[in-house]
Amino acid sequence: MLSAVWLIPALPLLGALLLLVFGRKLGEPWSGVLATLMVAGSFVAGVVTFLGLLDRPAEERQFLFHVFDWLPVGGFNVDIGFLVDPLSMTMVLFVTGVGALIHLYSIGYMHGDRGYPRFFLYLNLFAFSMLMLVLGDNLLVTFLGWEGVGACSYFLISFWFEKMPNAVAGKKAFVTNRIGDWGYMLGMFLTFTTLGSITYFAKDGSGFLQHASGLTGVTATAIALLLFVGAAGKSAQLPLYVWLPDAMAGPTPVSALIHAATMVTSGVYLMVRVSPVLAQSYHWAPQVIAWIGAITALFAATVAVSQRDIKKVLAYSTVSQLGYMFLAVGSGAYVAAIFHMVTHAFFKALLFLGSGSVIHGMHDEQDMRFMGALRKLMPITASTFIVGWLAIAGVPPFAGFWSKDEILLSAWGNNKALWAIGLVTALLTAYYMSRQVFMVFFGEPRWDQAHHVAGEAEQSAAAVDDERTDVAHGVAVDEHPAPTPHESPWTMWVPLVVLAVLAVLGGGLNLPFNHDVSFLANWLEPVVHATEVVPDVATATKVGLAVVAIIAALAGIALAAAVYLKQRVRAVEPELLLHAYHYDDALAAFFGGPGEALAEGTAMADKLVIDGAVNGAGTLVRAGGSRLRVVQTGYVRNYALGIAGGAVLALGWFLVRAGL
Repeated sequence: MLSAVWLIPALPLLGALLLLVFGRKLGEPWSGVLATLMVAGSFVAGVVTFLGLLDRPAEERQFLFHVFDWLPVGGFNVDIGFLVDPLSMTMVLFVTGVGALIHLYSIGYMHGDRGYPRFFLYLNLFAFSMLMLVLGDNLLVTFLGWEGVGACSYFLISFWFEKMPNAVAGKKAFVTNRIGDWGYMLGMFLTFTTLGSITYFAKDGSGFLQHASGLTGVTATAIALLLFVGAAGKSAQLPLYVWLPDAMAGPTPVSALIHAATMVTSGVYLMVRVSPVLAQSYHWAPQVIAWIGAITALFAATVAVSQRDIKKVLAYSTVSQLGYMFLAVGSGAYVAAIFHMVTHAFFKALLFLGSGSVIHGMHDEQDMRFMGALRKLMPITASTFIVGWLAIAGVPPFAGFWSKDEILLSAWGNNKALWAIGLVTALLTAYYMSRQVFMVFFGEPRWDQAHHVAGEAEQSAAAVDDERTDVAHGVAVDEHPAPTPHESPWTMWVPLVVLAVLAVLGGGLNLPFNHDVSFLANWLEPVVHATEVVPDVATATKVGLAVVAIIAALAGIALAAAVYLKQRVRAVEPELLLHAYHYDDALAAFFGGPGEALAEGTAMADKLVIDGAVNGAGTLVRAGGSRLRVVQTGYVRNYALGIAGGAVLALGWFLVRAGL
């Protein structure tokens, strides 16, 4: 059964190749059906492999599948191979399961798009790359998938490249991820230089994770932090988060695929995978990861409270939730990080697909100020979206409560200040998600009073903003009536229902009551048992912390209700937060001014100094050769004269040395 692992990445790859050749002939909807079946088949192969692994004793749940020799160069040997263990199979199941639902959803969402077959080609290629990333048995195969999802994210984010903002967003994601990849590559090079291997585990015991305990603190810290740079780029942590909010330019299924179940979680997966190296690093290295995660979580949560675009709220929410995961990683709570990754995949995919259903039903409107009371016309979308809201807000018994509570508990055991930041972030999460739900599905309908002024939802021009504010308050600006919202087709709402069920029941994967019901912790134990840090907290304290977290979530919901439902409190949505503290603007100003000048200066220095030195050396050798060439006349008498002259000079030198 374990040998079925090769089918997991092979089926999406086959789907991509078939769509490349026959996509246009298949057309709509069959190209979408083919792509969906391939990812669904990958999920089935994943289940079969999972059952094969589950059938083994816990200590034997590791299977290495060799595909072929890739790079045998001297002492550097890299194979294309798969590592099947509890961590990789956990990733495979939710990547393919949620991915199949997103593919099914896309069949209806992309209806009528002229790039329909191309879109599903990219989706299948993305799924293949992500599966190579999580199944790879060494850092280089993982990096192959790492770069693959980066390239596919560029294709998907800028899918509607005819519009300049979409094309720019794709390039921004690609370039920002390259910065993180620099750290990944250096970490990989240092790993091989130090341990002579980049394979995680090997049958002969030569894997670098098997020898991580022999690393010095300096080397382990350097490797861990360099890999964390790569993880921060891929998982959108400060200061490299800027690409993710702009990635909303892609179609909504892309947002769900990238921001919920796949690409952005790869950085968390990488850090959990190399946890033995992190355990050998200096104690401050995990603290750096935890603090960056906590600050990112709080930063993104504050920004989300002012966003007006329904997808931008969820984008900053994703950045915030990823910060939670890195807070768990830095606290040594690797099981909690994976647990929250899984539950987040359920409820965030649900929320993104739900937002896409709203956009579809609202005829491409994304500004929440022009929505309201949609629960009556879109009952399935509304009810499932509300489930996702309660899950991410941390309301029991929904999935998000259990995973977020574990992270807060680990933060309490690590550093009380980190716990406080996590708690404030939890309150803000409940607030901004409640704000979104109330603005979209409750209150008075604002979509039927006037049609929205043409233009982008996030224009910063004051005049346009004032006009839109008038519309939000019921003052007609354009007398053309807006189309009536409607529920989405079954291909879109069926995935919503499935994800809603998972968002309710997902917390059952790892209940905290006793060891027997901590299913995910028991499953991952062979991978993280040596590195997991279990907080030493009394049971009464655990219960108290859980109660405090619930109170914070309910307080956030109550505050949002007072502001956006009952209008008892005036909404506070500062422009500073709307523009994310102008951090992105500052980066654009720098790289468009001093940064551009610095890059041009560096290019000039490279041309004049580096290239000049290389070209100068070549010119000198060529000129010298031209001068020496005249000595070679081809006449024997000239060579004989040269030999005689040389002999006389040699004889004279010996006579002088002998003092004669």
